[in-house]
Amino acid sequence: MTSAPALPPTPPVPLAALLARADLGLVHLAGPRDGDVHWAQVSEMADPFPYLLGGELLLTAGVQLPAGAGAGYVDAYVERILAAGGAALGFGVAPVHDTVPRALIDACGARGLPLVEVPPGTTFSAVARAVGELVARARLAEVRRVAEAQRSLAAAASRPEPVPAVLRQLARALGGWAVLFDADGTEGASAGQEPGPRVRAALAGLARVVRPSAAGTSAAGTSAADRPSPGPSASGPVAPAPSSATDTVDGVRLSAYALGAGPGGALGLTGGAEPGDHTITAVATVLLALLTGERGDGPDAARSAALVRLLLGAGAREVSPLLGGERWTVVHACREAGSPDPASSAEPLDPASSAAAAELGEALGSPLVDLSGGLVRVLVPAGGRVERQSGWRLGVSAAVDPEDLAAGDAQAARALGRARATRVPLVRHGPGGRLADLVPPGEAVEHARTLLAPLAGAPALPGTLRAWLSLHGSWDRTAVALSVHRNTVRQRIARCAALLGADLDDPDVRMELWFALRHFPD
Repeated sequence: MTSAPALPPTPPVPLAALLARADLGLVHLAGPRDGDVHWAQVSEMADPFPYLLGGELLLTAGVQLPAGAGAGYVDAYVERILAAGGAALGFGVAPVHDTVPRALIDACGARGLPLVEVPPGTTFSAVARAVGELVARARLAEVRRVAEAQRSLAAAASRPEPVPAVLRQLARALGGWAVLFDADGTEGASAGQEPGPRVRAALAGLARVVRPSAAGTSAAGTSAADRPSPGPSASGPVAPAPSSATDTVDGVRLSAYALGAGPGGALGLTGGAEPGDHTITAVATVLLALLTGERGDGPDAARSAALVRLLLGAGAREVSPLLGGERWTVVHACREAGSPDPASSAEPLDPASSAAAAELGEALGSPLVDLSGGLVRVLVPAGGRVERQSGWRLGVSAAVDPEDLAAGDAQAARALGRARATRVPLVRHGPGGRLADLVPPGEAVEHARTLLAPLAGAPALPGTLRAWLSLHGSWDRTAVALSVHRNTVRQRIARCAALLGADLDDPDVRMELWFALRHFPD
């Protein structure tokens, strides 16, 4: 059986909103009026299935429907649109057809595919533009809704009874029911409109999927259709339980989220099918995990406290001591090509995996590790010494105060770029040289701003010039350091020379620019 196409991650536009646009003049002919569309697509293919992603308002002038086409031919055409996940069909009555074919109206009506007539004075591009405008409005409204829900959740977490307050805000945002399950499966605090017994029982069963018992139950899937029944494991290794699971019972969407690792509590929800609901739920899950987790005085408790304070608006200076340092060194790291991943002995891995990132953080003496796109960033207390690590290239910042972490992040990024370009395992952001010691810092910054003012309107130019000078004018190494094409480097450097009115081949000019760039604000 063919599975239904996944809808695109864009907010839906009610078909009724398009029909209400007087400037389009669309006329509803068949099928429901209350459907949703995600975008518009023009196609005159006899079989549009391979070219649709799902959720489209398919626009056609009927080129593929010859005059006198039989009902069987038209029925097959409509069925292929539905099989591809098409949301509606818009038929233009000019220039191929004077009217919408009766067979097409009957086929759409019989199969529930919304059919609208596009009048001769309305272009397909105008319809597509209208869909785009409505999608943009819906997306903006969704962003505002999510932001407001996040603020409400953070405020609820700071109240005297935070757990019930967070559950109430979550249930209100999702338009459903939110309930906490204890480690033994007992329902705890809840908020929202309670569902019927069948849905309630199904939600409790779903929570067991993400909250394995101490006996070692397992779950291999994320829905009721493919998860095994909870129970003691037989022989062999036990598969780890998923952190979340979803199901649908009696038309109600159910979801469950583990609150922490291992046997413990779980959050159960009904509703939450809107595009931004996943983001809202993720914030609530983090807050509830911190609010309901075991309290202690160890490092984990301190990091949890730091995260809660950040979510509630505290500054970096306030939470920094909880994380183990007053000042910090930022480390950027990437895997050397061909380095084996410690999580797997089969193939070399580049970029890094989460297991490799965690091992690097442990080697550097810090659990504060972030992995994104193969780049690992580690925050190390300034007292710790960062040394080269086998299989890694590292860029290390100077020690910075918490409020200057963004500057330290930029320093580490530049140092890693130089390490990659020069193929060395570690580069540290160096202090100023003797010339810098002779000039007061304030005057040096003012001189840099004045000299480099012509580059201020193009943010990429100062960084490119800095990297190019640091690598002795090498086009190839600069391209590697900045992850751009060498021709891009040439164009940017030529632009710098033109804007500055300087001869970049002159060593005196290079020296002065290098001094200025080292004091130019990032």
